[in-house]
Amino acid sequence: MKLRKFLYIISLLSISIVGCEKQSEEEQSSSERRGGSPKMYLTGSSSDVQTNSKFGIALMGGADANTIAEQRAFEFLVDQSNGGDVVVLRSSGTDGYNSFIYNDIGGVNSVRTFVITKRSQASHSSLITAVNNAEIIFMTGGNQDDYVSYWKDTDLETAINNAVNFNGASIGGTSAGLAILGELYYSAANGTVYSDEALDDPYDTYMAGLGDRFLDVDYMDNVITDTHYNERDRQGRHFTFMARMVKDFGVSASNIKGIGVDEATSVTVDHNGYAKVYGSGDAYFLRGQGKTPETCKSGTRLTWNDGGQAVKANVLRGTNSGSNEFDMVNWSTNDGSVEYWSANNGNFVRN
Repeated sequence: MKLRKFLYIISLLSISIVGCEKQSEEEQSSSERRGGSPKMYLTGSSSDVQTNSKFGIALMGGADANTIAEQRAFEFLVDQSNGGDVVVLRSSGTDGYNSFIYNDIGGVNSVRTFVITKRSQASHSSLITAVNNAEIIFMTGGNQDDYVSYWKDTDLETAINNAVNFNGASIGGTSAGLAILGELYYSAANGTVYSDEALDDPYDTYMAGLGDRFLDVDYMDNVITDTHYNERDRQGRHFTFMARMVKDFGVSASNIKGIGVDEATSVTVDHNGYAKVYGSGDAYFLRGQGKTPETCKSGTRLTWNDGGQAVKANVLRGTNSGSNEFDMVNWSTNDGSVEYWSANNGNFVRN
């Protein structure tokens, strides 16, 4: 157990190093020190601009700094915004995305980063106004349990959902930010779970943090996402997340879906639901095939077999041009390869 926790700490440190950003010397106000308002960093115009923006989604698998996946994802978001305002949401760090979006990508009116470090800040008027006026909302990496704990059932949650559903805003996230973009989510409330642990016991203590009804994003109904996918061997745990959603959250075995994204890989989804995969890794589009898990209970290894075809996986390779595409409306594609996933007594199989 000590080794397990040590490895988890090392993995968190690696995320921090990859996403290392120059710290600002700007001092906090007294209100911010008391936790009354989130820290805000502004690059660009302080005046709101209203544009004819279009909804879209950018799903980024993590460890994507200075990659083609990151470049294409933000180019897509900016194009959808038609020159609008960007809000970056995070629970730690500073303004590392501001210059990148405003100067390197370009084409936006402003970038505001809000660092929300406690739940009380998620209803601050300056934050809510900025989100309501945003054409792009982007959630960084970090700790997705902070996002769930600080944002769920707050004014910020309402503002995000209103922006993407009624105001034509696009939304995106990387790593922890991607982890909460589905209708269903895993927050890692007790720390991350490894695939072997999830398969050995779908109710392992590290499985805590499964939930639903947080963000309401088109084309992400009945979807649970996962990140750093192949690099951290997360297919087995993602499969187990899906089994738990069927067992405990009322999602039918034919409607449960998942999207897993490798590092240095991104998926963009336009307003019509057409997805493109960019970068050097793969994106996995998963769907249950209609049979509920045969054995999914506490202290018992998972069996979700269905003749070896419990879940269908469409695996699409990222490219520089996004040539491999997926139809999120019909959950289908003519690109990539097909696998069928199953588990028998905790043994995970990909065919």
